[in-house]
Amino acid sequence: MNRFEYTDVQLLPNESFVRRDRGIRLYDGEIRTNFEGGEVTLTSHRLIYKTADEVTFALQLSLIIYFEEENPGALFFTRSKKVILHLSDPQNSKLTGPMDNSIYNYVKLSFKEGFDPAFATHLSDTIGKRVWETVPLNTTAFMNAQTTGNTGAKQKLPQIKPRAGIIGIERSLQEQQRATDESINVAFQDLRKLMGMAKDMVGLSKNIATKIRERQGDITEDETIRFKSYLMSLGIDDPVTRDAYKSSNDYFKELARQMSGILEEPIKDVGGMMALTDVYCRVNRARGLELISPEDLLNACRQLESLNLPIVLRTFESGVMVLQSIAHNDFEIAEAVSQLIKSRGSITATELAQSEGISVVLACERLLMTEKNGKACRDDSIEALRFYPNRFLEEES
Repeated sequence: MNRFEYTDVQLLPNESFVRRDRGIRLYDGEIRTNFEGGEVTLTSHRLIYKTADEVTFALQLSLIIYFEEENPGALFFTRSKKVILHLSDPQNSKLTGPMDNSIYNYVKLSFKEGFDPAFATHLSDTIGKRVWETVPLNTTAFMNAQTTGNTGAKQKLPQIKPRAGIIGIERSLQEQQRATDESINVAFQDLRKLMGMAKDMVGLSKNIATKIRERQGDITEDETIRFKSYLMSLGIDDPVTRDAYKSSNDYFKELARQMSGILEEPIKDVGGMMALTDVYCRVNRARGLELISPEDLLNACRQLESLNLPIVLRTFESGVMVLQSIAHNDFEIAEAVSQLIKSRGSITATELAQSEGISVVLACERLLMTEKNGKACRDDSIEALRFYPNRFLEEES
């Protein structure tokens, strides 16, 4: 309702009459107003409402985004047909009207004395012609016709394409999608700026690390060690990137060297072997914003053995791929798992994973490796795949 402006019932220059309907109540959104039984005049430029008390105010058709019909029924607890006008925001130059503020962006026309289907047709045709763009209203006459708010300026008409019904809603959703795409593009531009700032932060962390090594200031040895560990936990200070190398092969080799430095100690801590999925998560977490793809990770892992690095890529018969320390010994692992099976009587992959703090996939591979070395026997039942000590080997000995 805050889009309506007080006016005179007479048509303005350049404005033509379309139709007139009576017995109409106005709604501000879902709120029923006191304007009941009024007369609505549709012109080429405006929708004019005259109350029973001869008070007249008008809505510029250029503010209507689209309209739709609301049929009466039990759901709405009403007997009258309604037309919902969805409106754009009011302009700053808007003149005084019956309502200055509203939380709704739509109004309803309730046809108490019966709805003429031709109204929707005439309204749609009038909005579609957009006469106000080619034949604007006489501004001087329009301002003189105001009963209040004569100090208002010329209203700036928004260039909004009118729509009606389901098609109008679909077009509105398309416009919203385009606006969302533009917002996403802006967000990615901000992300690139953030990545540039991250590089500056990396340089700052290098300076801090240098000062720590030189032990400038009152920093004790324990504080130095603790602070260095904090910096290391933040990630790699200079991650390898593809654009720094002329060929992909050089990039993969340097990435392999960096991965070896990151993962050598963590792999030892988990028993000398780490699944490639865990490797991918650890490496990208350490690289911060400079993430790598699974393909780049796999290609770098394939370079480890040729570079004589302390970890290598290994693929089990089941297809599971892991990074393994070169100090890893299958026989020692099988022996350790065999002793654990003997102490417990039997064990499953899940129980071994919980005991050793490793993934279930790696626990299963260790049990299969133990079986392959003749130190365990399986029992594949409906409950689970469970491994027992190899009694045949003990009897032979």
